[in-house]
This record gives sequence, structure tokens and C-alpha cells, in this order.
Amino acid sequence: MDLDLRKVRYFVAVAEQLHFGRAAERLHIAQPVLSRQIRALEKDLGAALFERDSHGATLTAAGRQLLDDARNLLASADAARRRVRRAARGPRRLVVGFRAGIVVTHAVRAFGAAHPDVDVQARRVEWDDQERLILDGSVDLAYLRRPIDERGLKLLPLYTETRVAMLPADHRLAGKPELASADLAGETWLRYLDPRPDDLPIRTIEEKFERVAGGLGITLVPRSVAEQYSRPDITYVPVRDAEPDQVILAWEASRRSPLITAFAEVAQTAG
Repeated sequence: MDLDLRKVRYFVAVAEQLHFGRAAERLHIAQPVLSRQIRALEKDLGAALFERDSHGATLTAAGRQLLDDARNLLASADAARRRVRRAARGPRRLVVGFRAGIVVTHAVRAFGAAHPDVDVQARRVEWDDQERLILDGSVDLAYLRRPIDERGLKLLPLYTETRVAMLPADHRLAGKPELASADLAGETWLRYLDPRPDDLPIRTIEEKFERVAGGLGITLVPRSVAEQYSRPDITYVPVRDAEPDQVILAWEASRRSPLITAFAEVAQTAG
């Protein structure tokens, strides 16, 4: 039997509230209707999803598994709807994502010149939402930096760029013409993906600036970031043996869009 997405949405509401009454209020339906829909879903799946008592509900093992799958399932369904509606309206708009420091102007202008009937818009993405925004249709394609969760994406490597050390202006190595990685041994490193215990994760380049300027650590950034962002309390020094940063164009692998294909061709030559 096919899975009814409406019932799945009802299930997620109950699973997040762990209370049928509150979930019904959130869904703007009567509680008995919600209860019937959940029982029907359990019958469809042949598994109990909740253990019910007078205080509310708790998820069974089957319910926990469905909740893990349901959010991705519903997100995929919503993204499919957006893509179908966009296709029905016609290829009149293209949204191009980009990470901080990456200049997309040349490609956007070149593409716009070849497709003057298309509205091309640029939108910045961050490391923690770059894949999601592509997969849910918020952007059509995007210039990304690694690490990248490649699942469901088509990747086109474009170019690499050198990386430089971002240091506080009063750092012991500030003002050096060049560094080696060994010169930075013993420094506290700031990274997006592994914040220190009890610390907020770093999400944006601006947050990195604040922490570096505050003396909380140092980091490596692509040269394009150093060229675009300057502050009197921050300095950049080239690191000759640092691993280069790679810029990659990515889009949803199942998309069938001539505009995406055309933009990818332009991006390879426009830089």
C-alpha cells in the first residue's frame, strides 16, 4: 500500500508534540480525526507507532524509525512540488548560491547576456545549509566549498585557490611575508565543524572574524575571502604549503533543467 503523505504529516506532528491534543491544535483538526488517521497509518504499516496513556504518547521503536525517515520524505515531497510548479511556470528564473568569498558576477553576467529572458538571482549559502538549499529547491545550483555531503548532488569541480592564515593583527606572526604550516604548530584552530565543548558552532565567516580578532584562535581561509574582507584587527598571511581550497558547482542530481546545464557550461569558462 502506498504511504499517505497527509497521514505522515499528522504522524510527525504527534511525534514532535508527544500529545494528541496539542498536535491536533497545531494541525487545526479535531483530536478524534487525528487519532483515526494515526490508527489508519498504523494499520497501513502493520506496526504500532505510539504507546498511549492518559499523559500523552511515546514513540515505539517503529515510531522512532518512521520519524527518522518521515522528515526526509516530507522534505523531498515538498521539494518535488516546488520543482514541478517551477517547471510548469516555465524556465524564467535561476537562483545561484555561493559561499562567502566566491565571486559569481562574471558567470551571472555571461549567462544573463546569453539568456536575457531569465531572471538570475544570487544567494549566499553557508557550510551548514549548502546541500539542503539545493536539495529543497531554494537555490537551483550553488558554488560550494568542501566538505560537501555529496548524496543526491551532481558536482562539477571548477577551480582551486590558495589559502591564507587569518590572524589577529597583534599576533606574533602578523606581518610575515609568508608562513609554513609548521610555523602555526601549537596554535588554537577555529573550524566550522568541530566547536570546542560548550561553545557555539561557528556558522559564518563574520563569526570567524570575531573569534580571531578576540584572540580565541586562528584559521585558514581561501585567498578570495582575504581579498574581499578586511578589518584593522585582522591580518592575513600566505601559507605556502597549505592544502588548496576547491570551488565546486553543485546541483540536484535528478534535475532536468536546460538552464542549469547552460549555467554550468558558462561557469566553466567564466571562472
